[in-house]
Amino acid sequence: MRIYCLKPLSICDTNSYLVASEKGNAVLIDAPADAGYILEQVEFYGLTLKKIFLTHGHFDHVGAVADLVDATGCEVYISALDKDKLYDEEGMLVHHFMVRGYKKYTGDVITFTENDILTLDELEFDVLETPGHTRGSVCFICEDSMFSGDTLFARSCGRTDLPDGDADAMKRSMKKIYDLGGNLKVYPGHMQLTTLDAERKYNYYLQNL
Repeated sequence: MRIYCLKPLSICDTNSYLVASEKGNAVLIDAPADAGYILEQVEFYGLTLKKIFLTHGHFDHVGAVADLVDATGCEVYISALDKDKLYDEEGMLVHHFMVRGYKKYTGDVITFTENDILTLDELEFDVLETPGHTRGSVCFICEDSMFSGDTLFARSCGRTDLPDGDADAMKRSMKKIYDLGGNLKVYPGHMQLTTLDAERKYNYYLQNL
């Protein structure tokens, strides 16, 4: 497995990641904005974009989906609990953050739920439902890496004060993450990379459960 960290995109400086199989096929974890840049990176690394896995349905994680599907025909995956946000500008907070120039996605999606395993060639991504930031927020775990979206950040966690947020659900999700085995590498939706052991030791939201 090869992981390529793309530059932060959208007005929210959102992280996204290309995860490549041995065959050179790729999954994009979240699609914040600027499909042209993402496609340039796909080409630069010699990859073929096959799938987009979305950690949740806010605009800063799905903004490039429509253009990427138009350009590549890739499949789009999102939690069944956040599927409606992908088609609803109100639900994805486009109006809340007064986003301009957003291209709405109207195509097909594939939904998943807790403990589903999403695959690309030899790669297997375990789905961990982690509600709190949104009802359908998830983390994806592949080998020794976790893509945590807007659930877990370095020394912090996702906001719960936005529509569909739930502070009590976030606490339960933090407990679920704390109890995961091993020292996973954490690739969050915002800010810098971290590790699960570092967050267990220093993250207030994991220490005060």
